[in-house]
Amino acid sequence: MKVLIVEDEPLVAQDIAGHLKTVDFSVIGIAHDGSAALKILEEKEVDACLLDITLGSDPDGIAVAHEINKRFKIPFVFLTSHSDRGTIEKVKETRPAGYLLKPFDENDLLTSLEIAIFNHMNSRPAARDLTIEYVNRHVPNVLSEREFEILKLVREGKTNRLISEELNVSVNTIKTHL
Repeated sequence: MKVLIVEDEPLVAQDIAGHLKTVDFSVIGIAHDGSAALKILEEKEVDACLLDITLGSDPDGIAVAHEINKRFKIPFVFLTSHSDRGTIEKVKETRPAGYLLKPFDENDLLTSLEIAIFNHMNSRPAARDLTIEYVNRHVPNVLSEREFEILKLVREGKTNRLISEELNVSVNTIKTHL
């Protein structure tokens, strides 16, 4: 699993990276501010993010979390020394996969990250459970019934020709719907 560490304290970031490397996590990058974090997320494939809230400059960790939810759809765990009610309320709006207070134990870090990734992977419906309602809620472009029917057949591994024969339409019609 590829993990991005977003932590403004270089020594803390290196310590976290060292812990992750002792198990099956690959540190894909370390960002010391929100802008660098978003750049890495745009450029690299990231499976999960460990995210400090206070990053010393804008955007802060909460703003980065909102962008992660909006654009990248990966789990993130906040790593912070903040436990005040105001911060907690702001954090809850981002729906984090976890929240660890500094200083934290290495095992707590690894367990939180593992559980966050596991829950994220198992929260998605299996391909066989996809419905047009689910797709239309989660895909920016709404699909017609016919497009969804074709999509399911493509997912089953059928060629355009086989799909056209099954639906009694031309291959060009299938291509148009795709």
